[in-house]
Amino acid sequence: LMKRIAILASFAAILSSSITAQAPKADIVDTAVAAGSFKTLAAALGAANLVDTLKGKGPFTVFAPTDAAFAKLPKGTVETLLQKKNLPTLTGILTYHVVPGNMLAKDVLKESGLVTVNGQRAALASDKKGPSISGAHIVKTDIQCSNGVIHVIDAVMMPTKSDIVDVAAAAGSFKTLLAAAKAAGLVDTLKSKGPLTVLAPTDAAFAKLPAGTVENLLKPENKAQLAKILTYHVVPGRAFAKDVGAAKQVKSVEGSPIKITATKGKVMANEATIVATDINASNGVVHVIDRVILPPKPKN
Repeated sequence: LMKRIAILASFAAILSSSITAQAPKADIVDTAVAAGSFKTLAAALGAANLVDTLKGKGPFTVFAPTDAAFAKLPKGTVETLLQKKNLPTLTGILTYHVVPGNMLAKDVLKESGLVTVNGQRAALASDKKGPSISGAHIVKTDIQCSNGVIHVIDAVMMPTKSDIVDVAAAAGSFKTLLAAAKAAGLVDTLKSKGPLTVLAPTDAAFAKLPAGTVENLLKPENKAQLAKILTYHVVPGRAFAKDVGAAKQVKSVEGSPIKITATKGKVMANEATIVATDINASNGVVHVIDRVILPPKPKN
């Protein structure tokens, strides 16, 4: 409760200095250009061919880094991103700063994270300097535009470039899962464009299986069975915690449904508890579970 009060106080301070307009006529791009402090952002939008998009009907919520925010990036970063060969990366970064809809500060405050046009989720937090999104502090809010709203941030937000396999490898607690994915011939699938949602059992989760189970599944002759189990942990698309928690079941890539139950602040997928959520990957999202879940046996 005290943390919530502190966050509210932070937003109240920011709201008091917010720029509002009784009848905004300028769109997001024109508003940013007129402000004079978003020249780098405007140039980047032009290079990524996103100007027409952000001048469109929308509405959009844009977390706009100032020129000073771009200047904090390592020397040469902006120039490199503006090169034609790097435009996909630039587009990914810029769309990570855009959220569909018209979200005022009071709406942003209600969320723990926002799903961006990029597809990845930007987490919201608060510290002594005030509210932040994906590590960038929100320094001005509610700049009304004809097709949405701008919130000003003091740093450029960077989406992850790591795919699901890379994210799991970096965590260090999914060695068995990665070994199983390799044995089942699923690494390329988990590194594909996706997007995919993975309910990832930790090494400790695999250790809960009966002795010898993992070793047996890793044998070449059991490749099909292993692939069936692993694809039962994968859901097509990006299903963030909010979506999963609201569902009664989700359909796996394996084809069978996974039962979702939410009780006493705990969300379960079948008999497994989801212990960590919304870990961004470039091609999806990872939720950590504490047990390996098994697909239902075929009915005779």
